[in-house]
Amino acid sequence: MKPPIAVPVSIAACVLALVAAVPSPAAACACGCGVFEVGSASMFPTRPGGTFSLEYDLMDQSENWKNSAPAPAVDNADKEIRSSFVTAAARCMVSRAWGLGLEVPYWNRRFRTAAGDGGILDHSHSAVGDVRVRGDYAGFSDDLSTGLTAGLKLATGDHGDAHFDRDTEIGTGSTDLLLGAYHIGPLTADRRWTWFADGQWARPFATSGDYRPGAELDVTAAVSHAGGRLAGATVAPRLEVIAAVRSRDSGAEANPEGSGYSRVLVAPGFDARALGLRTTVSLALPVFERVHGDQLVAPVLARVVVARAL
Repeated sequence: MKPPIAVPVSIAACVLALVAAVPSPAAACACGCGVFEVGSASMFPTRPGGTFSLEYDLMDQSENWKNSAPAPAVDNADKEIRSSFVTAAARCMVSRAWGLGLEVPYWNRRFRTAAGDGGILDHSHSAVGDVRVRGDYAGFSDDLSTGLTAGLKLATGDHGDAHFDRDTEIGTGSTDLLLGAYHIGPLTADRRWTWFADGQWARPFATSGDYRPGAELDVTAAVSHAGGRLAGATVAPRLEVIAAVRSRDSGAEANPEGSGYSRVLVAPGFDARALGLRTTVSLALPVFERVHGDQLVAPVLARVVVARAL
């Protein structure tokens, strides 16, 4: 049994982590970045205390698609949306069953689109993105392996840059309800193979202007191995499958005919543990995509997460 001081110390560590996350740079996205919100297994609160992480994501939407196949680039006025962002996040258990999470993003986005005279307008913009706050409940089992999450995506991201359309702005201008669930478990008796599943549903309920982004569901499932020693670190392979469905945007400032999609991605990668840090690297490759109208898609999505337990 833990001494009475354990809970206050845990809460203090969590508060410090949440405060530390605020000034750091990284995500909200009308362009399909919701897949980056699931799959960070290193952030699941499977023990008392918490985790602080920095995550880098990159997505270069440069290929035009229509329905479920590539389409001529000339059919789409937009030519490229290149998004990279860093997310500072803290997630911690303030008691055995209850936890809190905070994610603060900083974006860099490049947008290239055709001008009326046939030229190409090229604009880049960097700003804080939409902050996310969540509560966790993981009291279903002693090992905290199953949890439910609920929270909000706040309208903190810049959504007024005149060089971007509403569906390509860094921020959506909306406050969204976030609901999710996750589970982690062994695949083999020796626990050398493990699996996890993670899902999140996001639905806007307060918007700005006449633009309402579509609701989105992102689900992932992955398997990983305990790995072995390599150059002083424990390196473990992992394979993840991600599915995402997003409904069409609506409103006078939206483009309903060119928004909304469904897709499935396969993301091979690895975890590396050394010096108290856990680093996760993965590349997500689309294996199925279906979009409404002409939309730019990315041939690969990259993610790097560095996490430390508190």
